[in-house]
Amino acid sequence: MRLQKSLAARGVASRRKCEELIAAGRVSVNGAAAALGASVADGDAVLLDGAPVTPEAEFVYIMLNKPAGCVTTVRDQFGRATVMDYVRDIPQRLAPVGRLDYATGGLLLLTNDGAFAHMLTHPRYKIPKTYIAAVSGRLGPDALARLRGGVRIPDKSGEILTAPAKARLIGGGADTARVEIIISEGRNRQVRKMFEAVGHRVLSLERVAIGPLSLGRLAPGSFRRLTPKELAALKEFVN
Repeated sequence: MRLQKSLAARGVASRRKCEELIAAGRVSVNGAAAALGASVADGDAVLLDGAPVTPEAEFVYIMLNKPAGCVTTVRDQFGRATVMDYVRDIPQRLAPVGRLDYATGGLLLLTNDGAFAHMLTHPRYKIPKTYIAAVSGRLGPDALARLRGGVRIPDKSGEILTAPAKARLIGGGADTARVEIIISEGRNRQVRKMFEAVGHRVLSLERVAIGPLSLGRLAPGSFRRLTPKELAALKEFVN
């Protein structure tokens, strides 16, 4: 098995993050510094920062209602609150599945099952994610039609056209609107950029569902383990 895949499966971090750890020289196999793309077999001694990396005895799947005002990372170089501050009671080494930006709250999964995390975040699986956005101004039919058809937003590679989204108006007042929007991509700040592209600023944003998994009434800052039924439904949905 490729080393980065093995590390992810052992709950170290996402596969991409594991690649960064290997490239930084922090991983060794059988006493020698590991190279990106190396393979490992059962019985090989794998160390991260000098500490043994062992297979997890138990996979853990956590649903957190991430509050706005914390970052989705294991550690923050600026000392800001992270999502890990809310799951300190879990003894296993967890990693977030995907990201929610600093100002966005809602459903975030954390797990030590690297293969499961990879499955949920890989673009080819196109897992739908449902958000509730409060935006400035009155959102008319034209703006909704543009969101549904795809809009051009800035991206690190230049400008990209988003995939068609599902969007519907669910409330609002004279100067604001509440919109349910469902996307199957995971670009940086994508929902915010999509609304900006149609002339509306996001005032608040919450993710309320990932595929068949719903946030429900879980309070902000609270977490719970997924039920066996929820986990089975999520894996069946992906497959």
